[in-house]
Amino acid sequence: MDQSNQQVEKGILLFILILGAFLSLLNQTILNVALPDLMKQFEVSTTTIQWLSTGFMLVNGIIIPATAFFIKRFTTRQLFVSSMVLLLVGTFINATAPNFAFLLTGRLIQAAGAGIIMPLLMVVILAVFPEEGRGAAMGIIGLVMIVAPAIAPTLAGFVIGHFSWRWLFIGMFPLVVIVIALSLRYLVNVSETSKPKLDIISILLSTAGFGGILFGFSSAADKGWGSVVVLGCLILGTICLVLFVWRQLMSSDPLLNLQVFKNRMFTITTIILVLSTMVMYADIILLPIYLQESRGYTVLETGLLLLPGALLSALMSPISGRLFDKIGAKPLVVVGLLFSITAIGGFTNLSETTSYHYLMTNTIILRIGMSLITMPVNTGGLNALPKHLTADGTAVSNTVRQVAGSVGTALPVTIMTMRTQSHAAELLQSGDILSQSQIIRQASILGISDAYIFTAVIVITAFLVTIFMPNQKE
Repeated sequence: MDQSNQQVEKGILLFILILGAFLSLLNQTILNVALPDLMKQFEVSTTTIQWLSTGFMLVNGIIIPATAFFIKRFTTRQLFVSSMVLLLVGTFINATAPNFAFLLTGRLIQAAGAGIIMPLLMVVILAVFPEEGRGAAMGIIGLVMIVAPAIAPTLAGFVIGHFSWRWLFIGMFPLVVIVIALSLRYLVNVSETSKPKLDIISILLSTAGFGGILFGFSSAADKGWGSVVVLGCLILGTICLVLFVWRQLMSSDPLLNLQVFKNRMFTITTIILVLSTMVMYADIILLPIYLQESRGYTVLETGLLLLPGALLSALMSPISGRLFDKIGAKPLVVVGLLFSITAIGGFTNLSETTSYHYLMTNTIILRIGMSLITMPVNTGGLNALPKHLTADGTAVSNTVRQVAGSVGTALPVTIMTMRTQSHAAELLQSGDILSQSQIIRQASILGISDAYIFTAVIVITAFLVTIFMPNQKE
């Protein structure tokens, strides 16, 4: 086969996989701006409704550790089509959901499909592109990873403003069908398959570990940190997670090969990835709550505020990829984190009069910062691994990213809820003449600001970690 045909096949392969990944990631955050409306429609609390986001990422985090097994066991085409069919089934359930339980079920089925796609896409990139060209290719993936969650609120705001939240999934359905049809026609396998054994015990331990810890964090807002349920879930989750790690280290054929952490570059970039992902998802869920619940902006106005940042991150991601090929990861990550610190710092003093343009500017700065972090830390870490560990490295990287996204969603909402309750009590005792609605609004804004202070600590920690990052061009 000549070089031009190979390039065409690479292009088709990449296009189909990226389109599937885009739809998967779009689904992950597309409901965030609709959460306040869904709370009212289904009559559930903030901590309950955020499980539409947290649950999605949790299932991703459970599925992804097994993707190294799936990638070794099944062909690219088999895996991709199966994941898109799950996404299709979940989308149909969401579009027709009569109550919250059905909607959550549909989201979890979607997540089971979406969890396979990103690791598969990264493994394909590492398999078909030479090292010197991976930065540009991974830059496109970085674009998808940042733009899909960033543009989702704008898209959702427009659709909900003109129709209803169900049309988010009705409109998604034919797009998923098209991707399935394209994959059946054009997708080919790019890696060798084998017949590894599936470690069921490891899957159960990882499910109980990640699930217990996340459920404990998210339940603390309603039940309190001293609750038997909260403490029990956190302790059980931690024990199961420790047992999971021990089993992976002891096994000759682990579900998730943790030997990748022996590589210093991979370890440090993974830590930065975890922290930056927590920051990104904390902002994605906190800002819409502030705008709609505390300031009274519509879903569409919320989406439009986030749009410029999404567009700029779309522009920056491919540029970031090409810069990575030239100068390596560290300079880009340092600059990206400085941008992110500036933006998150601007969200720590929110008030009832914080201007729309101020919020938009901070969002733009944050999105630019994230576009300089996401792809370089991913590619820099994976490039540092030997070829036989790339599937395992990809699985580890995507697992921790999804778990970080889940914690980055659940923990700030928990902090916001608890601090809002505390501020409301303080305002009631202050002696100021305030109506109940004023107390609720002011307490909510102060609680959200406190959650952003926590987020600021995370992003500053990520910046400090870059000190230990190898200063090398991978």
